[in-house]
Amino acid sequence: MPGKSKIIYQCSQCGFESPKWLGKCPGCGEWNTMEEAVKEPALPQRGTGARPAGVISHAVPINEISTADEQRYHTGLSELDRVLGGGIVKGSLVLISGDPGIGKSTILLQICEYLGQSLRVLYVSGEESARQIKLRASRLGVQSPNLLILTETDAQLVAEHIRTEKPELVKIDPKSIGVGQYQHDMPQARLDETLSGVVEDCVNAVGVDLNTASAPLLSYVAGLNNT
Repeated sequence: MPGKSKIIYQCSQCGFESPKWLGKCPGCGEWNTMEEAVKEPALPQRGTGARPAGVISHAVPINEISTADEQRYHTGLSELDRVLGGGIVKGSLVLISGDPGIGKSTILLQICEYLGQSLRVLYVSGEESARQIKLRASRLGVQSPNLLILTETDAQLVAEHIRTEKPELVKIDPKSIGVGQYQHDMPQARLDETLSGVVEDCVNAVGVDLNTASAPLLSYVAGLNNT
C-alpha cells in the first residue's frame, strides 16, 4: 500500500528539501527561498514491500509473549533507571524535560559518559558550541572516546550524521532540531504549537507508562490544566 503524500519545503535555488520551513537554505545559504511543495510517496517496486511474501500476521495470547530478548541499558543513575523501568530500552525514545538551568545537560553528559564505556554515543546540541560542551564535560570528568559531539540544528543533517556515524545511543535537543534554526522568526504561538506537536509525536510513538510517568506528563496527555 503506497504511503501518503506530505508537505515539504524546497529551495527554489538549489532544490534542497526540508520537512520544516527555514529562513535560510542550508544547501546554498540563500534567504527566503524555501517554498511549500507536495511530495508524493515513492511507488514500491514489484516484489518488494515491508512484508515478505507468504508471511501472515496473527494474534498471540498475552501469556505467550516473551520479553526475554528485551535489552536495557543502565544509565549509571539508579533513580533514573527505576523511573525508566530498569534502564533505557534499546530502540526506544526517552523525552527528558525540565525548567532551564535545572541540570538536564549536566545529567545527560554524565549518562553519556557512563554509557560511553560500552556504547558509541552521539551527543547533538543546537544551543551550545562544541567548546562549551567540552568545558562542562571537563568539569564533570567526562572524557569517553566513544562520546561524539555534534553541534547542528538541521534535522536532515543530524539524520545524515546518525546514518554515517551509526551510534548506538543519540542525545538530541528536541527544541533546537528543526525549530531552533528559525524560532526567533516564528510567532510564539506557532512555536509553542510546533513544540507541542513534537511532544505528542514522541508520546504517540512510545506511549506512556501510567506507573512511572510524571504528573505533568499525565496531565498533558489527558488534556488537563491548572484551571
